[in-house]
Amino acid sequence: MTSSRPPGRLEPFPGAATASGASGAPAGRSLDWRRMSVLEIVLIVLAVLVVLFFIGGLLGARARARRQEATFSEHVSAADEALEQARALDRGWDRGTMEAAARTAIQEARPGWPFEGLHLVLVDDRPGVEQDRAHFVAMGEDGQARVVLARDADRWVAEEVE
Repeated sequence: MTSSRPPGRLEPFPGAATASGASGAPAGRSLDWRRMSVLEIVLIVLAVLVVLFFIGGLLGARARARRQEATFSEHVSAADEALEQARALDRGWDRGTMEAAARTAIQEARPGWPFEGLHLVLVDDRPGVEQDRAHFVAMGEDGQARVVLARDADRWVAEEVE
């Protein structure tokens, strides 16, 4: 049994309109999948893959940003604190002495105020001893307090408690 159709031409499925009918391919044209070159197929597949990887990358970056958003400010604060601590140690300032002065200043300014953490947030080391400043932030359940310490010869005194 031989077929009367030329090679590469698709025959319409049963019940489909013919080329002269109302539906299907335009008259005189047929679907010829063998005429599409391998290069065209490879380029289409590559384009689809690029789009899929791009969308996947966007979704992955968004998910990572959401995961890190909660801890980002904590990491920045920790880095700033570590930087200021290193700078303070490098200049010969004693952190224990400065923290004791800050705790004393908080207790005098806000008697009985409970705070959980005391963080060194800024070291202002200017030429000479008289202009040196250290800023601490005390964190409590009902807010925070900023303590600015000033250097007075060989000791630290509270200059301001906010």
